[in-house]
Amino acid sequence: MGMWARVRDWRGRSRIAKVDSYTRWMLYLLPCAFPVLKAVELVVDPGRPHAMALTGVGVLQALLGIEVLRRSMNHYLWRKPAPWWGVAGQTVLLAGVVVAFVVAVRADGEEHATENTLMLMHGWLSVFGPLSLTMRLRRYLALCLGMALLLGGALVPLRVGWGPVALVSSMVFLIGLWSASVARVSGWMLRVMWELEEARDAQARLAVAEERLRFGRDLHDVLGRNLAVIALKSELAVQLARRGSSTAVDQMTEIQRIARDSQREVREVVRGYREADLHTELAGARGVLSAAGIDCRIDGAAGGELPVPVQSALAWVVREATTNVLRHADARRCAVRMRVTEGVAVLVMENDGVPEAAASGGGSGLGGLRERLAALEGTLTAERRPPAVFRLTARVPVAGGGMPDTGGGDPVGGGDDRVGAPASAGAAATTGTAASPGAAAPAGAAASADSPAPAGAAASADAAAAAGVVAGAVVTAGGAGIGGTGGGAA
Repeated sequence: MGMWARVRDWRGRSRIAKVDSYTRWMLYLLPCAFPVLKAVELVVDPGRPHAMALTGVGVLQALLGIEVLRRSMNHYLWRKPAPWWGVAGQTVLLAGVVVAFVVAVRADGEEHATENTLMLMHGWLSVFGPLSLTMRLRRYLALCLGMALLLGGALVPLRVGWGPVALVSSMVFLIGLWSASVARVSGWMLRVMWELEEARDAQARLAVAEERLRFGRDLHDVLGRNLAVIALKSELAVQLARRGSSTAVDQMTEIQRIARDSQREVREVVRGYREADLHTELAGARGVLSAAGIDCRIDGAAGGELPVPVQSALAWVVREATTNVLRHADARRCAVRMRVTEGVAVLVMENDGVPEAAASGGGSGLGGLRERLAALEGTLTAERRPPAVFRLTARVPVAGGGMPDTGGGDPVGGGDDRVGAPASAGAAATTGTAASPGAAAPAGAAASADSPAPAGAAASADAAAAAGVVAGAVVTAGGAGIGGTGGGAA
């Protein structure tokens, strides 16, 4: 690899990789500095053969120490095999340094005692540095203390006095502490930095995965109900067309509009701008369920005073629950109740017509709803109640309170049939041609899902009869109620 290639490789490294290289090379070069400088001095001014021998052994030990220290650092950081062979070689060279030191001191006298002592200290550093990275800290400190006492005890028979004994013992122990404070602390800092880097990478990958799950969940929530409505209305249009009813054209027009709305909503999901509206979803649920021949009653306000995140989460619950009523239950009645009690918004949705073999519910749709509510510290529970009734309950805390308590009571079969406002006199949600959310019903048809039905409005007899046929055709046999898994839950 050429010089410029190495430069480009260095520039392409991450910051943590550069810090790792800086730290390692500082540890490698620090023990080599004094032996190399001493060797250059002796080459320029020879004449002390014993000092040259001591310096030569020290340089050899320093060069070997670079590789041993590198492997020791890899062992400390990445749990790679410890270089015990290298440590053993360094120990042998240390013994040579000690012998050369004794010979040099006797030959040179006290004039060069300081230089020779520094070479001896370097020898101990070359051994203690790798050991501080390969041994457990307590064992390493015990080893340093043992070596200090051993060397001090070896000097006692020489009768050099307690001063030199204490000096040698303290010097060896302090060198061991210094090696631990430099090499081991540097390794610990590098390990923490690498762990933080790995945690940040894992967090980035997790964020990508969560975004993919969120995107898939949003697509499921957006398309699930709309596709169910399209299937319902297309079957209804087929039945009306076979009877020669002109309202079949109205149904196909609604299918076209719903398909276009679905395209728009998918684009909004891709752009990340979509928020479900509780009032719209409640109105849409009443219109769609009424079109399937299901008596839908909504009790409670539409949540206009709730915070936007709470409204959006509950709106997704209404949408998913409505989809599952159409797909997985032979329902005749569906009741929705919305209330706020003690700072908690509670939405309860019940339907009958749950088959005996229905599961308790836990499809991907309910899983996505639980994730949405969990983000707001909310909960979602699904339960089957006799006789053949499925109840879905969503609870979301409302920060700082919210709407006043709307009361309790069983929502099934009772309450006002309204979405934000009472219907006008004589209004009825008919079973033939109720429009999906966001569109006005054609003349002679039922009211649209987002507005009260006008007085006296009703579907034709053909549409009413066809709705009964379609309601049985599109409901999946053997499915569960809201959120059920039978036959493939939404």
